[in-house]
Parts: sequence; structure tokens; C-alpha cells
Amino acid sequence: MRAVICFLSLEGMKPAKIICRMQQQYGESCLSGSKIYEWIDRFKNGKFSLWNEQCQGRPSTSKTNENIEAVKQMILGNRRITVDDTASELNISHGSAFSIIHDFLNFRKVCARWIPHQLTRIHKQNRLKISQKLLKRYEDEEDSFLKRIVTVDETWVYHFEPESKRQSLVWKHPSPIEKKFKTQISAGTVMMTIFWNMEGSLPT
Repeated sequence: MRAVICFLSLEGMKPAKIICRMQQQYGESCLSGSKIYEWIDRFKNGKFSLWNEQCQGRPSTSKTNENIEAVKQMILGNRRITVDDTASELNISHGSAFSIIHDFLNFRKVCARWIPHQLTRIHKQNRLKISQKLLKRYEDEEDSFLKRIVTVDETWVYHFEPESKRQSLVWKHPSPIEKKFKTQISAGTVMMTIFWNMEGSLPT
């Protein structure tokens, strides 16, 4: 992995892109993001050895079991706490806090998925009952039941949508550039409704 990082770094690939490529290739066995950044910095500084250098000076005292447990409790108490907040609270560096969260505790920040609305228990029960009834009818009537089902969808569309710049591209010999004036989408809208069944859309 270090050789791959060195190769991609010397090619001029950005660190974020290198991390993405590495994670796609190696999956869960991939080095952490902080470690990849560390090796990228080493290669940029002309240190091309793929082996770990012997530690010099005092060992790091920030990644102790006490600090790791303290960070864990802070995250469990506030899932939106930032790396800077944990570093400030424990009086350690940003890099050490980041390493504890990602490398030792294996936490990753994720966003909640947006859904239109929350279903209650009653909503779920009603959907289950309706689905069971429809499934029973299909078992009894088979395709003749599906052929009688008509569904509908609707959307708002503009009265007029101007041609885009890409749509106006044409092949020409060198000549003065043709001018295209900016136009606005018409403010007027109309409701478009579409009905269809198992065989396709229906005329309205």
C-alpha cells in the first residue's frame, strides 16, 4: 500500500483522491486516512523509504487508554461533537484527537437519510394489511388482476424551456462566433398528469 501511495503521490494526484482510490481497492484492510496523509507528506519531503523509521525522542502520551475512553464517552454523549472540541477538552492536538476517533475507536461521521415523512405504527399496519389483500387477489386472479390496475403520477412543467448552450452546439468552419442571448424559463406552469397500467401509458 505504501508503494501505491508513493506512486500516486509522485504522479501528482491529490491526497483526497489517493485516499478514495485506496479505499476502493483495499476496502476494510486499507490504511486509515490519517496514515495515508502521513505517508504522502513523507514522500513529498523526499523520504522514499517504505519502512517505518525508528522513533526518536519522547513517545506520544496523548493516545493513552484514559484519553481514548474519554473521547469515547464524549462521542456517546454528543454524536455531533467535533474533532476540535474533543482536542480542546483533553488538551491534545487535532491530529491525536482525529487518530483516536478514527483509528482507535473506528468512528465515522455519517449523515441521516432524508425521508418525506415518518410513518407511525398505524400507517405501517395499514400498509401491511393492504399489501396482504393485494397479494391474495393476485394469487387468486393472477394477471387478470394486474391488468385492471391503473396508477397515476403528476408534476409541474414550464410552458416554455429555452434551448441550453450545449443543445445549441453546431459544427462550423472558423467564423465569427454566433451570439446567443440569455433567456429566462417561462414563469407559467402547467400540471402534467400521466396514467399507466402494466402495458404502458394510457391516453388521456
